[in-house]
Amino acid sequence: MCVALLVVCVLTTAAWVLLGSRLLVVRDVHVTGVKILPRDRVVTTARVPLGTPMVRMDTDVIRDRVERLPEVESASVVRRWPATVRIVVRERVPVVVVERAHKFYEMDRYGVIVVTTSRRPAGLPTLMVANPSAADPATAAALRVRGDLPARFARRLAQIEASSPESVTLRFKSGTTVVWGAAERSEEKVRLIDALLATPEGRAARIVDVSSPEVVTTR
Repeated sequence: MCVALLVVCVLTTAAWVLLGSRLLVVRDVHVTGVKILPRDRVVTTARVPLGTPMVRMDTDVIRDRVERLPEVESASVVRRWPATVRIVVRERVPVVVVERAHKFYEMDRYGVIVVTTSRRPAGLPTLMVANPSAADPATAAALRVRGDLPARFARRLAQIEASSPESVTLRFKSGTTVVWGAAERSEEKVRLIDALLATPEGRAARIVDVSSPEVVTTR
């Protein structure tokens, strides 16, 4: 009887500490992973209920709020006992820039606009498509090709064009143009370009066509 009473007392005390006392309530919000986003904007959007018992806090609801921010690719929310909520943000990373009406729209790998500026950002290739958007097939093809490029090619890329999903063209800072074609067989196409650039003919070419890897042409 005494043991059972002791267990009940312990459980009651634990429940009170977790749910009813002021000992384990949310007192602080810690945000990590932000570079583009201001921390205060994440905190405001998250609307973490300060003063709420930690155990009652719905981390999924907070995460969903943060992930609605256009700059956020994903987020996680964890409890850091005794009184801190930690929001870990994975921001979208711009990989291309689109110019429209003297504005520059930095777009991530999914075609989502991350940042809009009045000045051209350094280091990002220009995306040339008719209807740049996350839902546009030509945009998706161009971004897939951009994502498949090894770093040694990506950092030299000046412009990427796509008149259709099957017609992607890369223009490099050196002046070389690569007719890529469809966003397929990327590894094979990269190997072919590397092999061509190892030859005098390939280095002298201004246009390299690897759209049909079986028949590579230069001019």
